Amino acid sequence: MDICVVALGKIGLPLAVQFASKGHRVVGCDVSARVVECVNGGVEPFPGEADLDVRLKQVVAAGRLTATTDTPGAVARSEAVVVVVPLFVDEAGLPDFDWMDGATASIASGLRPGTLVSYETTLPVGTTRRRWAPMLAEGSGLAPGRDFALVFSPERVFSGRVFADLRRYPKLVGGIDEVSARRGAEFYAQVLDFDERPDLPRPNGVWNLGSTEAAELAKLAETTYRDVNIALANQFARYADSVDVDVEEVIEACNTQPYSHIHRPGIAVGGHCIPVYPRMYLWNDPDATVVRAARQANEDMPAYAVRRLADAYRPFGGLEGATVVVLGAAYRGGVKETAFSGVFPTVAALREHGARPVVSDPLYRAAELAAMGLEPHRPGARVDAAVVQADHGEYRVLSAADLPGVKVLVDGRRITDPARWPGVRRILLGG
Repeated sequence: MDICVVALGKIGLPLAVQFASKGHRVVGCDVSARVVECVNGGVEPFPGEADLDVRLKQVVAAGRLTATTDTPGAVARSEAVVVVVPLFVDEAGLPDFDWMDGATASIASGLRPGTLVSYETTLPVGTTRRRWAPMLAEGSGLAPGRDFALVFSPERVFSGRVFADLRRYPKLVGGIDEVSARRGAEFYAQVLDFDERPDLPRPNGVWNLGSTEAAELAKLAETTYRDVNIALANQFARYADSVDVDVEEVIEACNTQPYSHIHRPGIAVGGHCIPVYPRMYLWNDPDATVVRAARQANEDMPAYAVRRLADAYRPFGGLEGATVVVLGAAYRGGVKETAFSGVFPTVAALREHGARPVVSDPLYRAAELAAMGLEPHRPGARVDAAVVQADHGEYRVLSAADLPGVKVLVDGRRITDPARWPGVRRILLGG
C-alpha cells in the first residue's frame, strides 16, 4: 500500500515509521525542509522517542520511507492519507485551525478518487464532518463518502513511548459514513500491531465506533476524564492540608477498592493534551459545569503551591526579595516540552509575592530558559527556597547541599527524598 503521512512531528514520524515497518511504501510530508532532510538521511529530527532512531534508519535504508515538502504530489500517489498536523490553541485552549486548514487545502489539491483520508489530530466534535469534508470536497471536486473515504481516528499515545502505546491501546475509528468507517478500520488493521489485553471488554485491535463524532468525542472524553479526576485529587489534597492528613495515603487506601481510581494531585497539569482538550470539549458543550470547574481548579494549583510556600517562609521574613528556584521548566519529567507548563504560572505567582524566581531544568540550557522569559538558575548559586514543578528523575537524588541557603522546599510532585533535606522545611501538597 502507498501511504502518505502529513506532518512528521513527534507523533507523525513514529506513525510513518510504524506503517513502513509493516512493509508499506510511505511518504512523509512536512513544511520543514530541515525535518525532511533529516528523515531522508535516516536521522531523527528530535530526540527522546524510544526506538525511533533505529527503526527510522531501517525503513529509510530499505527504501520504504521517504520525506518531502510536496504534500499535493505525495497525496496524489497515495491510497491512504493520515493527517497529524498540530491543532494550535490559544492560552484559553480554544482551537486555531490555520495550520490544519492549510494542510487540508494541500491534501485536497492532490486528492484522487478512491483515497482514504484519516485525521488523527484531536478535534472538537463535528470538525471532521462539518469542516474537513466540505474543504476537501471544494478543493478536490470529489464527493466525500462517494469518491473518497473520510475518517477520524484519534492518536492515543504519549511522546517517548509511541511504539509501545500503538501496540497497547485499541485504535478507535469513526467515519462520515458506514463505508468510510469500514475502510478506515481495514486500513489500521493492516498497519498496526496489538498486544493481548485480557482486561478489555472486547479483543484489542481496531474498534469501529461508527461515526466521526463518536470517535472525536471518545478522544475528548478520555482526556477530559483525566483532567476532572486530577482536579478532584487536587481538591482532596487542599482539604487534607487543612486537616493535617497525608492525602497520598488516603488515595492509596481508596484505590484498593476496585471502583475507585483517584489520580495523584500535583502542582500543575501541563502539556498539549490534558489542559487543552477539556477546553475543546467546552467549546462544544459550554454548559458542562463539572468540566469547567475542574479546569479552573487545576489552573489554580500553581498559585496555591506558592501560597503554601509564602506561609512557610513567613518566619524567615517573607518572600519579598527572596530568591526562589523553580525546579523544572518541562510540563512533566523526562520530556523536553513546555507547552502549558506549570513553570509559567508558578513564576508569575512568585513574582506577585515579590520573590525573584529563577528556573533550573536538566533538559534545558540556560540560553533556552532565557529565550522563554525565564531567569536561569546558576548551579551553586544561593537560593532562599525551592519549588519542584516537574518530576524529573534527577530530583530523586537532589539534596539541600545542591541548593546552598535553601530554607523551604515545596515539592509539588512528591519526588524528593526527605532524608536528603535535613534542616529544610519540606512541604508536600496534601501532605
